[in-house]
Amino acid sequence: MRVFVTGASGFVGSAIVKQLLDNGHQVLGLVRSDKAARQLETTGAEVYRGDVNDLAAIQKGAAACGAVIHTAFNHDFSQYKANCEADRLVIEALGEALIGTKKPLVITSGLGLLNYGRPATEDDVLQAGSDVIARAASEEAAAAVAAKGVNVYTVRLPPSVHGEGDHGFVPMIICIDREKNESAYIGEGNNQWPAVHRTDAAILYRLIIEKQPALKTLHAVAETGIPFREIAEAIGKGLGIPVVSKTGDEATAHFTWFTHFASMNCEASSTKTREILAWEPKGPGLIADITNADYLID
Repeated sequence: MRVFVTGASGFVGSAIVKQLLDNGHQVLGLVRSDKAARQLETTGAEVYRGDVNDLAAIQKGAAACGAVIHTAFNHDFSQYKANCEADRLVIEALGEALIGTKKPLVITSGLGLLNYGRPATEDDVLQAGSDVIARAASEEAAAAVAAKGVNVYTVRLPPSVHGEGDHGFVPMIICIDREKNESAYIGEGNNQWPAVHRTDAAILYRLIIEKQPALKTLHAVAETGIPFREIAEAIGKGLGIPVVSKTGDEATAHFTWFTHFASMNCEASSTKTREILAWEPKGPGLIADITNADYLID
């Protein structure tokens, strides 16, 4: 199958590209820069130069392939709301290109949207819309194109998709802790973060386009929930700095813009995802990766 992949040079997208190519698929990968194009070419994928926000261009890419996997997202948190609304437009445009076909469209969302005081499941729907939770725009867009008959799937990624080359939340925490010379958690640090290794997440995306299951929302979750305190302890041990609890203004002073994420509690199950796709994560866990995957090298 020929697959159009947005974000093909990204941390998750590049793992998906490798997984697809290793399993006999062809890839048309969307990239913006010369550097990303060169990197993609070395994998054997076909380069499609352009910007994900050029809606006409991505529609052409989608129409030229048998499946679409959308992982591109602008993680500039200073423009988070605008970036989420831009993602809505991208998903809607990709969906429009696939109306009247059976081609699968796989979009990406986040488990941080869900907090039920229990592990969230694939059947759970968002309790609030994008007017309250900006990232909900992606799932709203998926619902909109599904209503038009598009064969759309949503993969919910956990706060930590980890592995070598990670530049997401865990490296951000390490940077903050290194600067403050303390590894902090909020309150008792019992808030739970689910996690998955990037290779396992990539396998899940591949299995979706190959098997096109009846289940339309899937959870890329290897570990249901890791207490944030354990993450802080692993970082503190690795950096050789104190591990401390922060509350109120002290927590805000330490984490600044990241405070919301540091307090996030979003346990999640992947039971249905595993059963329907025979998906079995095999990569190392988050705490092991923090210790062994170069996270703590300055």
